[in-house]
Amino acid sequence: MMTMANGVGGAHSTREFEVFFDGDCPLCTREISWLKRLDRRGRIRFTDIASRNFDAAALGVAHDQLMRQIHGRTAAGDWVVGVEVFRHLYEAVGFGVLVSATRLPIVRQGLDALYDVFAKHRLSLTGRCDDQCRPT
Repeated sequence: MMTMANGVGGAHSTREFEVFFDGDCPLCTREISWLKRLDRRGRIRFTDIASRNFDAAALGVAHDQLMRQIHGRTAAGDWVVGVEVFRHLYEAVGFGVLVSATRLPIVRQGLDALYDVFAKHRLSLTGRCDDQCRPT
């Protein structure tokens, strides 16, 4: 396991996976709160990209890229995007058997497609749509 920076104030921690979530998104924070309760072994680092202390540039990634869909990072430093982030999170809290089923090809394709639709419309679905997510 490797030490990872949390993206907020430069603190370090040994975690297996880091998730970058939008703390201003009510749906996102509800799921993250649930995962925090389940993460009894402290395997996950939760990094709020909506925090004013968060600096995406320090990670070498654009903030708007992190906002488009959920991102995670393994202890080895590999980036993970979309539904695969949730697979890592659920495995970390002990739902490995359930996660295995989501890797079946047809299930994987369906979940990926559903998440893509959600991610594209997340801001409007949560009442946070501004000019950038309305068609011109």
